[in-house]
Amino acid sequence: MNVKYLVSGCLGLLLVTGVLFTGSPAKASSVQTDEQRLAERYAPVIKLSELQASCDEGNIYKPTDVNNVFDQSTVALRGPWNPYDLVAIGPSSRDVSSGLLGYHLDFPGSALSPECNYIQWQQHITGDQQPTVYAHIGTEPSRPGELSLQYWIFYVFNEWNNLHEGDWEMIQLNFSAATATKALDISPSKVGYSQHEGAEAAEWGSEKLQIIDRTHPVVLPAAGSHANFYQPALYLGSSASEGVGCDDTRSPSLDVRPNIVTIPSNATAAKSAYPWISYQGRWGEMQPAFFNGPTGPNMKEQWLAPISWSDDWRTNSLAAPGGAMIGKSATGFFCGVVGSGSVALVKLISHPVGIGVLILSLSLIIVLTIVKATWVPAAPFRLASRRSWGQIMSASALIYIRRFDIFAPIGLVLLPITAIVVALQALLLGVGGSIGVRPDNYGLVSFIMIVVSYVMTLLGIGVVQATTAQALKELDAGHAVGPISAYRLALKSTRQFLRSLSIATVVITVLVGSIVGIPLAIWLLGRWALVVPVSVLEKLPARATLRRSSSLVRHGWLKSSTVVIAGSGLVIIT
Repeated sequence: MNVKYLVSGCLGLLLVTGVLFTGSPAKASSVQTDEQRLAERYAPVIKLSELQASCDEGNIYKPTDVNNVFDQSTVALRGPWNPYDLVAIGPSSRDVSSGLLGYHLDFPGSALSPECNYIQWQQHITGDQQPTVYAHIGTEPSRPGELSLQYWIFYVFNEWNNLHEGDWEMIQLNFSAATATKALDISPSKVGYSQHEGAEAAEWGSEKLQIIDRTHPVVLPAAGSHANFYQPALYLGSSASEGVGCDDTRSPSLDVRPNIVTIPSNATAAKSAYPWISYQGRWGEMQPAFFNGPTGPNMKEQWLAPISWSDDWRTNSLAAPGGAMIGKSATGFFCGVVGSGSVALVKLISHPVGIGVLILSLSLIIVLTIVKATWVPAAPFRLASRRSWGQIMSASALIYIRRFDIFAPIGLVLLPITAIVVALQALLLGVGGSIGVRPDNYGLVSFIMIVVSYVMTLLGIGVVQATTAQALKELDAGHAVGPISAYRLALKSTRQFLRSLSIATVVITVLVGSIVGIPLAIWLLGRWALVVPVSVLEKLPARATLRRSSSLVRHGWLKSSTVVIAGSGLVIIT
């Protein structure tokens, strides 16, 4: 009897064991296989662009297997107490699996002076290894019946406005399905590409989304910043911490079909297979301000709430003016100007004492100039009087304050012009598709918008200058004048000042666009500063107006230019 019970018990135990160790794992294995199948089916094709700088080891940052970073003697793990607290050299992925919030990995090199160090280090740790991308299935309890397929991409360095070691970017495909198994039977509903602090959306099958072999979306990471885009172009990228700069995807030179590593959706299984996914510290050295290495995927909103995060995706990205039309030299200059603030910030942070001394010296020069300038007497009339720089500024202020009732309404004409420009921007850049402009063709649209805004603004400034000149002439003669009568007088000279202003505008614009002509453009800007007043007050033909303005300014070029710059600065600040 005992033997019978023993055999029965063994059979029962074997039966339970069979259920536990062949039933559940088989099911789990099936789920994992479906996740892998889904990840492989929609694996992205990545078109990488080169950096402008030339390095011996190449100049393309590639998606990197993070295992190359671990057990690497050139990498340090540092604690949260100060930047020099060394915890380990060559840490393993299990060394960071406990979380380590506040810790950071430290790669070789200085983030604020990257040169070619990180490109060379990337080559050192990866060799000829195939680029790797990490797939992950995400869901939310509050959004049943929806699923996200994410591809996380790691780069060893971010070479954009906010230079920092390590960079995590991603793309996401949304499905109207509860599981990976069900997602295999349908197509994605929406796609999102990460760009700095946000993402840009596209409907699956939309014109701007390139798809290879029916299922593989094409992604174009911008050179250096790795922000992901749908089309080759020059884009304006921005974020609260990084400022504004250009994202360039115009010249992709390397097509990559990466190795896909699928991180299980089950957190326990994910940590067991990939211990580093639990790391809560930073993937790069600590630096002042926003130059710190980033946290990993598990610390991001899109990892924790992927469906809710996708609700905030933008529908387009703004291309830089003329990115595809006026060539790399002009757009390169434009991007250089836009990004110059971040370069100055890097220098300030890396060399605070030297830059601080320079700023202090410039400030002292400005203060001494203001103090030494002759400001009085500042009698505003008669107009035809020689005045120093300071007297010109103070006399102008006195006239404006005393006759605010005339000159404030004259200036208000710029407000409706500004409103029209803003409305055009909203129309062209916000709902361009409804008026026949392709939403993804923002290079051309933004170029047109810049031209229209430029012309309308110059027209507005010209009208205000002409009206102001007429008002001053009447006041100087002792005649009663108001803003409306001043406008009537100015409009009689509209044809004359528009001709001379148009010639000056075209010439200066062409010179600025040629880049090499910028110094000449600045010089002419000063020489032609009096074009509108001369047109209105002396009634000369267009070319004669340009010559007359040059003659009046010739011996006081520096004074005239700085007055114009100071006045323009006040307008911009206001």
